[in-house]
Amino acid sequence: MADSVLYEVTDGLATITINRPEAMNAMNTETKVALRDAVRAAASDTAVRAVLLTAAGNRAFCVGQDLKEHIGSLAADRENGSSVTMSTVSEHYNPIVRALTEMPKPVVAGVNGVAAGAGFGFALAADFRVVADTASFNTSFAGVALTADSGVSWTLPRLIGGSRATDLLFFPRSVKAQEALDLGIANRVVPSEQLAEEAAAVARRLAQGPTVAYAALKESLAYGASRSLEEALEHEDTLQARAGASEDHGIAVAAFLAKQAPEYLGR
Repeated sequence: MADSVLYEVTDGLATITINRPEAMNAMNTETKVALRDAVRAAASDTAVRAVLLTAAGNRAFCVGQDLKEHIGSLAADRENGSSVTMSTVSEHYNPIVRALTEMPKPVVAGVNGVAAGAGFGFALAADFRVVADTASFNTSFAGVALTADSGVSWTLPRLIGGSRATDLLFFPRSVKAQEALDLGIANRVVPSEQLAEEAAAVARRLAQGPTVAYAALKESLAYGASRSLEEALEHEDTLQARAGASEDHGIAVAAFLAKQAPEYLGR
């Protein structure tokens, strides 16, 4: 991995840290490639049972595209008659968001500061968001004459409803932590000095949990969001058979009967 993204696996938890605090963790090409590769690595590593996505510093989680690099790339496109710049959506942002949302293990975003544009999208792609009380969210796209990317058009309305999502996308503004909690963007808001500890605690708990069941829950929620009740019920049946056949289910039942805390194996 590049220095702009740090990757560490400990006791089943992969911690991915965007590491450009001097640039408010903006996404230049090196960082986008490194983040894409780190998320994919966590998704495919069978030793990883949960992921914590966070960022260095206390000003920003990620402010999205590095506009200093972006403007130079746009100028090169105009000079060469090409459209290389915007291919970053298909080459970088889409794979990052798909890996976060589709990996068969839970993802926690520890949002330490501003999450804007693609950074907002990365946070929304996580299954759980622990947010510092000093953090904020901003769609940003329309503010630079762009449309939504990084999955925001899909994730945001599912969290807060179509009307509110339209408002935030057409009229970008800073959504502070408490409002984000009220809207349903944040799952938990904690004092900024406790963010690292609290986000890691949530992620570690998930890393020690029933991984097969979590994977099924992620899949069922995504599937049910765009299917009929009948289709959702049939899919739940399939997923429940899978979860019921897991070693962790047997461990959980035995522990319940023995009145003990289960020690899951993640399989």
